[in-house]
Formats: sequence, C-alpha cells, structure tokens
Amino acid sequence: MAIVVQKYGGSSVADADKIRNVARRAAAARERGDHVVVVVSAMGETTDRLIELANQVSDHPDDRELDGLLSTGELVSSTLLAMALRSMGAEAISLSGAQAGIRTDAVYSHARILGVKPHRIKKELEQGMIVIVAGFQGITEEMDITTLGRGGSDTTAVALAVSLKAERCELYTDVDGVYTADPRIVPEARRLDEIGYDEMLELASYGAKVIHSRAVELGELHKMPIIVASSFSDKPGTVIHGGALMEVAKKVRGISQDVNVAKVTVVGVPDRTGVASAIFDALARANISIDTIVQNASINRITDLTFTVTKNDLTKAMKVIDPVVKSIGARECTSDSKLASVSIIGAGMQSVPGYAAKMFRALYEAGINIELITTSEIRITCIIDESKAGDAVRVLHRAFELEQGA
Repeated sequence: MAIVVQKYGGSSVADADKIRNVARRAAAARERGDHVVVVVSAMGETTDRLIELANQVSDHPDDRELDGLLSTGELVSSTLLAMALRSMGAEAISLSGAQAGIRTDAVYSHARILGVKPHRIKKELEQGMIVIVAGFQGITEEMDITTLGRGGSDTTAVALAVSLKAERCELYTDVDGVYTADPRIVPEARRLDEIGYDEMLELASYGAKVIHSRAVELGELHKMPIIVASSFSDKPGTVIHGGALMEVAKKVRGISQDVNVAKVTVVGVPDRTGVASAIFDALARANISIDTIVQNASINRITDLTFTVTKNDLTKAMKVIDPVVKSIGARECTSDSKLASVSIIGAGMQSVPGYAAKMFRALYEAGINIELITTSEIRITCIIDESKAGDAVRVLHRAFELEQGA
C-alpha cells in the first residue's frame, strides 16, 4: 500500500466548508487504497492576525514565545480537519509537529529541519488512520517549539514524504499548478504540465509563490516527485521532477517577479583585504540572507559595495551594518526599499546565446530601467523600480512568446 502525503495551504482550509472539502479529498484518497498523511497550514490569515496580536502586547515579542504562539494556527487547522474526517466516518488523528517527530535547530521563526522520526505516524497509518500533521513547525532538542518561516508547511510535507518513503507529495493550494507567469498579472499565462527541480527552484526563489524554495531543494535532493494542484478542482496540476522534460522547445519556461526586495549600498569602502568579510560576517550572524552583490571598480582604493536583502530584513540589516561601516572607515550606508526583481528562467538558456540581450532590449523598449543584474546558469534577474514590476513581467512574457506553448 503506497503512502501519499498531501499538503493544503491556508486558503484551502480558510473556513469550515473548505475544511470539509479537504476532508472529502483526503477520505477519497484513503478509499483508493493509499495510506494518507495530510499536512495543513493555518486557516486563512491566522498567522498574520497572531503576529498583529503579539505586537499589540509587546513592542519586541520574544522569538521563542512568538514561535509558540504562531504554531497554534496549524494546530487549529489539523484538529478541525481530524474532527471533520471523523464526522464522515473516516478514522483520523491529528499530530503536532513535535508528535510527528520533526526535529529542528533553534533558529526561531526560520528553523531548519534536522531530521524526522516518523515512528508515531507509521504506527497510526498501520492502524488505518488518516494522519493530519500541523505544518510549519517542529521541536528542538530542548523541547522548544520552533517555526520554519513563511511557506514552511511545504517543507514539512516534503520532509515527511521523504522520511516515510512516500510515492509522491501533493501540494494543494488555490491555483491549479505552476504557470509561465503569475496569471493575475498575465492573464494569458499557461499552466505547465511538468517542470524540472532546478527551474522550479529558481522560480520559487525569485518570486513564484506556489511552492517554497526549501521544499523544492528537499525534493530534488531526495528525488521526491511533487505535484502542485488546486484543492478546488480535479485538474491534474504540475509535476515537479528530475526526469527529461517534454516541453523542450521553449528555452525560457517562466517569468517570476518579487516585490520583496531592498537595496543596501555601503559608500566609500576602503579597498583592502577583509572589508567584505567584516560586512557579510555581521549579516550572517544576524541570520540575514543576501542575494545580489555588486562591487564597483576601485578608484583611488575606494569603492562602493551594493547588495540586496528582503524588505522584511532591511531595518535589521541597516542596524547591523551601521557599526561595521564606522569600524571599516566607509563613508556612509544608504538604502532603497522601493525595488523589485523580475527574472527569466529556463534550463535551455544555458546552451543558447542571446537571451540576456533580448531581455534587456525588451525592458529598454518598455522604458524600464535596470538597476542591478544577477544571473545563474538558468536564470537572468534584473532589479528594477517596484512600480514597474507588473509591466516588466507582461513585457517579457510577450517577448519570449510564452503564451504560445512549446
């Protein structure tokens, strides 16, 4: 009997009717003969409301206590879903992340999964239970509750699928798969039947919201097939896997955009050994992730250093950088939070020239200025003005004719 892990996002469990819909889907999977494990997110906007409540009672909520608070949102969803299943006559049990055996490090709000010990899950499956696991959370060696950060329920689901040697991991949300661009921005965007792990990882890392990048990384590492589909329809969705892809004619597979981008520039940096290390070591100790890094050519042994962070981390980054700027003798540190990134992504680009030129020309002809550029083997990203992000996505989607299919 195969094991299938299903994950349902917040929009799929937003109210009682939607929870009953998820219960019917999980029960149907069990009736088809599969062992079923369901991972759930918090209902609707629950996590945002809990954060707002925490900020009402404290100017600086303690990280440990905040994680304990935020973890309750998924517990509500999981227990309600178990109740709904039992009311339908299906055997079901809800488990917290700790009960499910999810062990993490102690980096509150951004914890990493160190391992999964799914003994309790296996025992319940053997007894015919549909097992409901609260996503987004785990527990440390000290038995403290941690959360995995935004999108953490995706990571929970894939981690459980891997540890249980599941046949596949199904991620259900309010969209019916992975599209060539956000269909809310580009109405003519196409749903992809399949996509490779590497392309999906780039899309997820640079703005696509259908799946969290850490979940893709985990799936790729363990070759776990992942299906992204809608909980509100029976459409087949998109398969994320590592095999040869059928849609090979299109070198660019998708366009992503991310408006959660801020730029930090350290001006007048002395060009000497150890300066960059001082800056980025301080940011690393503060658990601030850096994306694009650009250093200008040195003039009279003085240079400028620019990098990007998420807007959420900008205030923290500036606070961390300020004493470092003074210690290294730089002139000042400036920032800009009104930025976005737009990326073209496709594994076929690495063997064919001209894609960067075509991207830059399309943006130029649309009057969109490029502030920074970063690339990988299968991605080209431009940092632009936030107000131009939607226009840039539409322009690039047309320029690469993604609406026409393979």
